[in-house]
Amino acid sequence: MTENAAPVIELTGITKRFPGVVANSDVHLAVKPGEVHAVVGENGAGKSTLMKILYGMYQPDEGTISVDGAPVEFGSPRDAISAGIGMVHQHFMLADNFTVLENIVLGAEPTSGGRLDFGAARTKIQEISDRYGLGLRPDRMVEELSVADRQRIEIAKVLYRGARVLILDEPTAVLVPQEVDALFENLAELRSAGLSVIFISHKLDEVLQVADRITVIRRGATVGTVDPQATTSRQLAELMVGSELPTPETTESTVTEVVELAVADLRICSDGERDLLSDITFDARQGEIVGFAGVEGNGQSELVEAIMGLRKPDAGTITLGSQDMTAWSAQDRRAAGIGFIPEDRHRQALLLDAPLWENRLLGWQTKAPAGGRYWIRPRLARQEAAAIMTEYDVRAPGPDTMADALSGGNQQKFVIGREMSTKLRVLVAAHPTRGVDVGAQAAIWDRLREARAAGLATVLISADLEELLGLSDTLYVLLRGRIVAKLDPADVTPEILGGYMTGAVTANGEAAER
Repeated sequence: MTENAAPVIELTGITKRFPGVVANSDVHLAVKPGEVHAVVGENGAGKSTLMKILYGMYQPDEGTISVDGAPVEFGSPRDAISAGIGMVHQHFMLADNFTVLENIVLGAEPTSGGRLDFGAARTKIQEISDRYGLGLRPDRMVEELSVADRQRIEIAKVLYRGARVLILDEPTAVLVPQEVDALFENLAELRSAGLSVIFISHKLDEVLQVADRITVIRRGATVGTVDPQATTSRQLAELMVGSELPTPETTESTVTEVVELAVADLRICSDGERDLLSDITFDARQGEIVGFAGVEGNGQSELVEAIMGLRKPDAGTITLGSQDMTAWSAQDRRAAGIGFIPEDRHRQALLLDAPLWENRLLGWQTKAPAGGRYWIRPRLARQEAAAIMTEYDVRAPGPDTMADALSGGNQQKFVIGREMSTKLRVLVAAHPTRGVDVGAQAAIWDRLREARAAGLATVLISADLEELLGLSDTLYVLLRGRIVAKLDPADVTPEILGGYMTGAVTANGEAAER
């Protein structure tokens, strides 16, 4: 980055209003050529709205966008792409049954003489891969690839379309430490080639490590831009939310001898060469948080689905207290007191085109007082939704607000509030703090600790290794559908845990043979 270089992208006085809320208010952001510029802020601060404006998904009510010093207006993402701006979304947009090459060129297929020219595409993709150290294999099927590999494909997609500025939305949310290091090496290659990166993240230590400059947004307005070399995580957290950086550390044990959830010899077959899950056995006792670590795609989703009754196991048993619930429906499990925080809030936790009070009932529609066997009580559901919004700091005009009007972090806080406001015996929490800010993260950790102290048995799946190590009483590692290690979180570092997760360390703690 050239210190005195003119900004390649500059947003000046950006204001965006939605019914009942001002998402951005007079926001300023300047990104220079060849820099990694981080944008941080709590949930609902306006980061996502600002990036959607820059990417042409929204149009600002006030303010200007300039590219290379010239004002521009983006009516759609296509306009932003034409101006050299690309966005890699937190939730990847890849077709699993396509190859790497097919995914990269999809929608921008090269032609020669009116026919598809995959030879030219292959050459260009290989050049991009070599230049930026992406390590792409064009003929591999995407469904065979790791999360980190898929992320590099998404980066290659925008580079293939000529992006000079990349917006990365929570790029490390699903990566283990070794994969984060590899991503940062890729960012260094992009930066050295003169490209600019806008880095959106809630992980302040990573922001301080990778960013050249950091812009902080609070309550829709710019707080300021700081130098990471002269800023600590504590100072950055205070700029964002006015409080210190939280830690997930749990001190005294509350684990009892009473087994609330028992999984024995669980197996889920697949059509491929190996089982999706094989020989999964563990107990979750009252007052215990049982953590599961693993690179995404190693059986975590299938385990959650089996516990929740969303997928029928081919063998094994699942017991709640003294009752075998292996054959129970998902609704019967919910009615028995199993709470669920799913990994995909949009597909599994919310009705996006329904108001918050209806979402309060989702999954608990048979539970009194707002629900019942034959009817629901909208007035009580509205009261309960309003109470959740207050207690969990869900920022929206009211319980009649549609769920899709909330930011991702506020949606997550509402889902967690809904589950934790119901009397539970077991909580299955998949990535409970993914996409939430440092303040909301602290509140969620406090709720999990409080529920643990009150005797709740919790199964925790997370890509945040600090979260797993800090909250878990017992920690298992899943690799290729099997439990490969049972660990005491007090004796493990994130680096060692990452080694187990990738297979670099074996169950006896030794380095795996290559």
